[in-house]
Amino acid sequence: MPRAGLDTATVVAAAAALADEAGLAGVTMGLVAERLGVRTPSLYKHVDSLADLTHRVAALAATEAADEVREAIGGLAGREALDALARAMRDYVLKHPGRYASTTGEPVTGPEDPLAVAGDRLIGSMAAVLRGYRIPTAEMDHALRTLRSLLHGFATLQASNGFQWDADAEESFAWLIEFAHRGLSSS
Repeated sequence: MPRAGLDTATVVAAAAALADEAGLAGVTMGLVAERLGVRTPSLYKHVDSLADLTHRVAALAATEAADEVREAIGGLAGREALDALARAMRDYVLKHPGRYASTTGEPVTGPEDPLAVAGDRLIGSMAAVLRGYRIPTAEMDHALRTLRSLLHGFATLQASNGFQWDADAEESFAWLIEFAHRGLSSS
């Protein structure tokens, strides 16, 4: 019998919070159970395995990021939309580095997988921003990958304290957004 109040969403939320605190590699079934005040076997009533739990954390993170990006870019176009997209993505990664890390390279199980659905929404928002720059359809995949790489790289480096020199990271991030804007404007 599952513990009252314990459900899959609660288990996933606890794992996501642990990932943000200890890093994705620090998430174990034992630590999640400890955090929830249950024995480890109790978790298996709600998730199949650590891999299943990690996949669910990735789906949660992608959903949250997609929601934040969509809200940030709503009603904006051009440079303003690019700025809002970049800042929403970076802010999400800085706030949730562990759960965001779970999204990188996590395979989807099919088109109905919540991770795939959320990923499509996030990429759709990015594509909407890029359409404002009149990126040709034949180049959209390249533009999406380039923009995602710029944002992912900067955000994950900043989240892991990868910028350990005197230059202000905020100034560098503003420079990155302007750099992307100029490049996209010249397409």
